[in-house]
Amino acid sequence: MAQGIVVIPTFNEIENIDAIIKAVFALQTPFDVLVVDDNSPDGTAAKVKELQQEFPSQLHLKVRMKKSGLGTAYVAGFKWALSHGYDYIFEMDADFSHNPNDLEKLLVACENGADVAIGSRYSNGVNVVNWPLSRVLLSYFASVYVRIITGMKIADATAGFKCYRRTVLEKINLDKIKFVGYAFQIEMKYRAFVNKFVIVEVPIIFTDRTKGQSKMSGGIIREAVVGVIMLRIHKMFNRL
Repeated sequence: MAQGIVVIPTFNEIENIDAIIKAVFALQTPFDVLVVDDNSPDGTAAKVKELQQEFPSQLHLKVRMKKSGLGTAYVAGFKWALSHGYDYIFEMDADFSHNPNDLEKLLVACENGADVAIGSRYSNGVNVVNWPLSRVLLSYFASVYVRIITGMKIADATAGFKCYRRTVLEKINLDKIKFVGYAFQIEMKYRAFVNKFVIVEVPIIFTDRTKGQSKMSGGIIREAVVGVIMLRIHKMFNRL
């Protein structure tokens, strides 16, 4: 068993799942993979089961009954990873917007003292490829907004490419995580920040998906805007 496991949530990622799994397993550093699939109608889970014949000890699958949000998928994956003894637990998208090669950079950051390593689009300029300017500005200023409200000195507060030491996820009460979209990514960082864990940003280049459909929606953005304020209020009343 590898020390680290990459949790990949999926919904209709049949066009990407084979390639992303094989890219992870091609790395010099050994990683296991857990796919958390929300009962994709396109056969994503069936493809993963097929790949498990090729990678029986490295590839794992958890199928949920319905699409219930990114945050709940990650929480389910985190709990699975903790129960199976992994020391380093990663978040990564299935669509190659996160380069699997950067997993090793995040791992090194945690091995060198970070409790949470963030694959950051904005810690060294703006490193985003194939996004329209409106999307870049929305994402960038969302992080500015989060820094102002929460006090976290994190350039990329909505980043979804991360490595956690298991101690972070053990300390955070995963059953109390409230949000499911962008706000989930902010909440996880804020809870780590409140608990005084060491958070490090590792510069990456983020490339928008070329296959499959984006899961972004107006509701996810609204949740993030309101969610940040709610997190700050909960912190003021010691409810985190």
